Amino acid sequence: MAGSRTHSLYHRCPDRVGGLSRGSARGHSTAARRQPRPRPRPRARTPADHGPRDLMVLSGTLFDTPDEDEILRLAMDYITAAGPYRAEAGYLKMDADLVPSPRNGQPHALAVGRRVRELAGQDGPLTVPGRPWGRALGLRGLGRLHGYLVVTSRSQPTEPERFLLATLVRHTAAALSVAFVHRRLREDALELHRLRDERTALQRQLISVLAELGYQRAVQGLMADVAASSGGEEAITRALHRLTGLPALVEDRFGRLRSWTGPSRPDPYPEPDPVRQDEMLHAVARQAGPVRIKDRLITLVRPHGEILGVLALVDARGEADEHTVLALEHAAALLAPELTHLRNLAEVELRLHRELVDDLLTGTDEASAYARSEAVGHDLHRSHYIVVVQWPNRTADDSFAQTVGRAASAVGMRSLLTRRSDHVVLVADDRPHARALYETLARETGTRSGTIGVSAPCDSLTDIPHHYQEAQRALEVRRHSREHYGTTFFDELGLYRILGPGNDYQELETFVHEWLGQLIDYDSRHQTAMVETLSRYFDCGGNYDETAESLAIHRSTLRYRLQRIRDISGNDLANVEDRLNLQVATRVWKIVLGGPG
Repeated sequence: MAGSRTHSLYHRCPDRVGGLSRGSARGHSTAARRQPRPRPRPRARTPADHGPRDLMVLSGTLFDTPDEDEILRLAMDYITAAGPYRAEAGYLKMDADLVPSPRNGQPHALAVGRRVRELAGQDGPLTVPGRPWGRALGLRGLGRLHGYLVVTSRSQPTEPERFLLATLVRHTAAALSVAFVHRRLREDALELHRLRDERTALQRQLISVLAELGYQRAVQGLMADVAASSGGEEAITRALHRLTGLPALVEDRFGRLRSWTGPSRPDPYPEPDPVRQDEMLHAVARQAGPVRIKDRLITLVRPHGEILGVLALVDARGEADEHTVLALEHAAALLAPELTHLRNLAEVELRLHRELVDDLLTGTDEASAYARSEAVGHDLHRSHYIVVVQWPNRTADDSFAQTVGRAASAVGMRSLLTRRSDHVVLVADDRPHARALYETLARETGTRSGTIGVSAPCDSLTDIPHHYQEAQRALEVRRHSREHYGTTFFDELGLYRILGPGNDYQELETFVHEWLGQLIDYDSRHQTAMVETLSRYFDCGGNYDETAESLAIHRSTLRYRLQRIRDISGNDLANVEDRLNLQVATRVWKIVLGGPG
């Protein structure tokens, strides 16, 4: 056995290597070991060197790549380096279309793309100029086409090269299948996440809708209870406060408080500014729904477009939300018929008052008047005063009549009311305060340019027409006095009482002509104002400075005019009797005869 193994060894290793004996060879190799041997040059890697090992490395890389475009790129790069091939183009199927790779060659892109689409998912030959061999290889997997690789060669590939290409195509298709599955999983995960988010949002929306419906039912139920109870404005503000936790209030259209429920009620409630109130109403009316102004959330009560009042919540901290707005809107809708009903009652009462006062001013049967006054809750058996109110900048319509009525009530006057063409008439059961009614109306109207005349006390219904004339006379005297605006009482007119209606106008005209005739004629001929200058002089108490200022002339001009008056009339202003008669004449001329003309 030992001999046999030795024989075999020697058989594999002959004594002579390259024509040298074994011993010579050993010596030679010993010498060779002693001398440094030159390192062989590294050989350039040829396409044949890309064998199965490199393909396996590539396959791992392909399967580790999640991006389909990158997989296609890696496969095309390997094909170009792995043999006689060149990757002409690559395509990925996206939805129903084949999308070319950015690495596709441009010269033949249209022709190659058209041929690939003609194959309709099958493998097939394809030629490119200068490349006699070419194939379009489908990348299939999971029962679908993932794309194409278009490969060409200058020569017919050998069988190993074909096998290597087919293996690369299978690995690329498999990697695309995995990437496709991963992409579908990612898309499914995203879609699932989106659906979960959508479900969560829908659940929250459903909860919100249920809460909203529950709150609406609570609001409607509470408001229905309020409507059934006929509790009026107080019940509505109470319910609104209960729903929102905020102070609730109702004001009339002029800003006066009608109802308040909740803490922090101002005491006293501030007097409204008419101009600012109108600006606020117009600002809110331009908006749809409640409007925040400072610390209040305000909505208008305006059935049929007419503003009857204001409903508001005091929300200093800005806590109001959509539920608060909903409650406020429901409360306003419930308040509208309530205020409309009150408005209709007020109009009926005003009409009854007006009809009664109209009859009283022209004269009526006492028994009927007493019965009608009791029906409207007014006692005509007491002494009364006739009050005439005129505001030049306000038309004496129903709105102004209501304003006068509110002002009279505000100052404690119990009265009946009617209106005439240019003034409002009150039949009051007590003497009005000298300034209270005027000041209140000045605030209501926003202007002080108003005049009030008050008659002497009237103890009999039959005397009311006469006392109505007294009130008118008092108003006229006030309008033609130095201070045009304010309140004048007939029983305080003194001398002017004899200049009232009922006197003989012919006698009055004669008296005026006797004392002022020459001045009136002079003014008529020369278009001057001598009589007016004399009247102003007496109105100012003979004060030169005040008279000149009221006439808007210089003091020296006034002196000149007074001297001309003395010369024309022949009367001496320093004479007591002349002065008295001239002053009375100017008053009659202005008040009774109507002044110039």
